[in-house]
Amino acid sequence: MSFPKVGNMAPAFTMLNQDEQKVSLKDFKGEKNVVLYFYPKAMTPGCTTQACGIRDYKKEFAKADTVVLGVSPDEPARLVKFIDKQKLNFDLLSDPEHKIMDKYGVWGLKKFMGKEYMGVIRTTFIIGKDGRLKYVMDKVKTKSHHDDVLNWIKENL
Repeated sequence: MSFPKVGNMAPAFTMLNQDEQKVSLKDFKGEKNVVLYFYPKAMTPGCTTQACGIRDYKKEFAKADTVVLGVSPDEPARLVKFIDKQKLNFDLLSDPEHKIMDKYGVWGLKKFMGKEYMGVIRTTFIIGKDGRLKYVMDKVKTKSHHDDVLNWIKENL
């Protein structure tokens, strides 16, 4: 799998959020930059660290005209639990069949403790208000993710 090319239009998507409401990329075109981050599983340590960083910096993202959307293979019911437990203040989207993950090239072969399996490759995409892909962050550090993304947006958008 390979990621979409920076400069091209970001692959369109429509997914259900935690409340089973449809959320589409086109909802934000011309209005907001979009940080679309893919993570393996709600309520796991690394994913929780990453999500809580975004939660704590939501105002900073808003000041930068940016909305953040997290995507995982989790069903909406699990996303609700994650949001409630961590008091998250942004939408999490459900892609249980990996259709959007495939479009973005983030569903692939992973290795852990000598075993290979298919899973989510933790990756973040920054999409401009024009709908074009501006940046791909494929070396995500969960503890500094929010800072890394915000700094890139402030310097480049």
